[in-house]
Amino acid sequence: MIFKQAQLDNYLKKSSPEIKAFLLFGTNEGLISELCKKLALTVTPNLNDPFSAVNLSWEEVKSDTGKLSSEYNAISLMGDRRVIILRDADNELVKMLKEILPDSKSDSLLIICGGANLNNKSSLVSFANTSDFMASFACYEDREETLTSSTRSLLIEKGITYTPDAFKLLCSRLSSDRKFNTNEIEKLITYVGTKKHIEPNDVLEVVFDQSSSGTDDLCYYTFSAQKIEALKSLKHLLQEGTEAIQIIRALMYHTNTLLLGKAFTENGDPASKAIEKVLPKRLFHRYKTGARQIDMWSKDRLFDVMELLYKAERSCKTNHIPTNEYVTYTILTLLSAASKLK
Repeated sequence: MIFKQAQLDNYLKKSSPEIKAFLLFGTNEGLISELCKKLALTVTPNLNDPFSAVNLSWEEVKSDTGKLSSEYNAISLMGDRRVIILRDADNELVKMLKEILPDSKSDSLLIICGGANLNNKSSLVSFANTSDFMASFACYEDREETLTSSTRSLLIEKGITYTPDAFKLLCSRLSSDRKFNTNEIEKLITYVGTKKHIEPNDVLEVVFDQSSSGTDDLCYYTFSAQKIEALKSLKHLLQEGTEAIQIIRALMYHTNTLLLGKAFTENGDPASKAIEKVLPKRLFHRYKTGARQIDMWSKDRLFDVMELLYKAERSCKTNHIPTNEYVTYTILTLLSAASKLK
């Protein structure tokens, strides 16, 4: 049977022995890992107890075809329920499940974490969807409302309070990947320590801006002549595999944003009002810096920057030029220009 979020939430509150197995699949590995743990905890509070919780890989199950059956039907020495977690399973598992699950009297729960190749058309997913004793749940990228609720739940669980601006800022910097988000939130919680309260500056200091691949931070640091921060951000982006051309285009977008802001100031708006017209409300934390940059950079200088970036884009598309070195040179050039305007 196919589980939706509401059904899954109800199951986590009160599990049903009628469901012998759960299949978690999709591209959001972080969500799969999180739900696997939550489902396992409905069976046993100690996931490190080898008598209550068993972890299997698909490779070891394939090499020993009787292993999954023996583990699923084994009786706990303590008389409690057992959970068996099988990771990276693929469609070949269907044959084993047909032999093991229908007639088994075991009350064990089998949690199957599907491999990256599984989707709604896969035979394993179809089997789970149409089964009366098995449930499936698709784990794809978090939507905005899911991201907000999961972030709030984790903070409440850890006893962390926050200002409304800090929470909005945190959510705006997270991505659609649950694993990344959990890691960043845990890092933030560690940073605030015994204070157990989050302010906007805490988020800016700790949480990497994944929502825009981190390029926003680099752009604002660069155009404000914050050399150390800009080069640190650039290094992080390159190490994460961000393409040089993507960084150049982010700088172009930022330049165009400032040019649009300049146009509003020429029509009589102060920079503080102009920036609010060119940036969405979710980027409220950028308003102060953005307004300062609108005042700092003249229209002619911004056009010069665009010319530099067009040249950089063309150069990055030329195979014989080392793109990472070229984008670093471009950032240093912009930092130098910005430092003269402060």
